[in-house]
Amino acid sequence: MNRIQQVLTDRKNENKKSFIGYLTAGDPSIDKLEVLLHALVDGGCDVVEIGVPFSDPLADGPVIQAAGQRAIDNGANIYKIFEVLEKCRKNIKAPIAFLVYFNTLTVYGVEKFVKKCEDVGVDGLIIPDLPYEEQGELVQFLNQDKVAMIPFATPTSEDRMAFTLKNGSGFVYTVSSMGVTGRESQFHSDINNYISNVYKYAKIPVAIGFGISTKEDVSKISKLADAVIVGTAIVKNIHRSGGDPVELKSYIEELISGL
Repeated sequence: MNRIQQVLTDRKNENKKSFIGYLTAGDPSIDKLEVLLHALVDGGCDVVEIGVPFSDPLADGPVIQAAGQRAIDNGANIYKIFEVLEKCRKNIKAPIAFLVYFNTLTVYGVEKFVKKCEDVGVDGLIIPDLPYEEQGELVQFLNQDKVAMIPFATPTSEDRMAFTLKNGSGFVYTVSSMGVTGRESQFHSDINNYISNVYKYAKIPVAIGFGISTKEDVSKISKLADAVIVGTAIVKNIHRSGGDPVELKSYIEELISGL
């Protein structure tokens, strides 16, 4: 079983919820990536999601878009991100997933990218701009016990869930609302029924993301799924503090207290 899926499943079997925390690699600088990863894990993240900066991030709201642009302006790229992970991965035990846009894989080389992820310990891929019908170019190179292809569920995708959730691994990234990331607490109007439909088709743990920004949000959403994903609120914290790992760790602990 993939490491991400194993961790979330173990927590579920213990009747506990999981927390997935996101940061944008290279914001405020690539040099701070390692210490911020440690802060997320030390704060209690079960899984860490690393956003790979991209110039046209279609699923990201203005906060994460701005963080990605700052990272790009500061020289962050996939090669430097891999370098940091090669250096620090053995000291970071939590599973890591990339949120990455497919152009990055194309430029790097798809097969080469997958092999590099295996080598440095990236356990899963979240690719917002790669629809199910186009995944063949990637999955032919994936051993999902090593690198999971994490599927999406959205409020408008119920008629597709039977096949889009069939072969994924890691967890189902369940989008809480329509639109992009960072729309605070604007959850789907019938979120209970929506999540129930996801569980009809999901064979792997279900995690909910988008719009979760407070301890109260974490508490509410964690009752509906196996895991909660927080991204924009963490990126805001990092930007506000200039990447202070002590403040980030404390903030993660506060959010997780809502589980």
